[in-house]
Amino acid sequence: MTAEKTPATPDCGLLPTVERQTGESPQCAIIWLHGLGADGHDFEPIVDEFDFDQLPAIRFVFPHAPMRAVTINGGYVMRAWYDIVSADFAPGREESEGVRESASKIEALLARENARGIPDSRIVLAGFSQGGVVALHTGLRHSRRLAGILALSCYLPMTDTLSTEAQPANRDVPIFMAHGQADAVIPYELGKRSAKLLKALNYPVQWQGYATEHSVCLEELHDVESWLTRVLADAC
Repeated sequence: MTAEKTPATPDCGLLPTVERQTGESPQCAIIWLHGLGADGHDFEPIVDEFDFDQLPAIRFVFPHAPMRAVTINGGYVMRAWYDIVSADFAPGREESEGVRESASKIEALLARENARGIPDSRIVLAGFSQGGVVALHTGLRHSRRLAGILALSCYLPMTDTLSTEAQPANRDVPIFMAHGQADAVIPYELGKRSAKLLKALNYPVQWQGYATEHSVCLEELHDVESWLTRVLADAC
């Protein structure tokens, strides 16, 4: 698969993004959020690892998170979807205001894809680590049905508000969650508990663990490719 590359979008009220297309006139989109301290270029190379030749053209959108001070990193300013205020994983570890602010920015990117001719039902919201946290938060609360939610090496945030904020449109959205079993950044068991919680709420979650750390391994990429192929084929 040969993907065309387009430059980052200018600052026009939207998050700046890096974009790749697998063909002309994309009919599907994948909005992929990077982890803490990275940027939109972080996962750009994986586009060339996927084989989506049997699918309609796809637009990959890799946004850059805003720059903000991160408390657990000594207040150092970096790209982050939200502040992390404590080193443990107790409720409230993530700054809820930052999560909601980032979710609103992702909603704006979803709306832009709609304006460019791609309906929500053909969009996958994806993310790694902090990006996966925001993808889960945003996707479950999004008011229109998505093609799927891909959440890698992350956990479900703000569980106390999910029951009242979850949108019926995405109560049956396919969710793929994966985690490294040797993850020293976000514990494997935390990701697994998040998947179990969603399953208990009857979300169709596919959970996979891999013999890797806080990263994405080759076996995981193959499984992600298979899952994306399935949900996008169903959507298109």
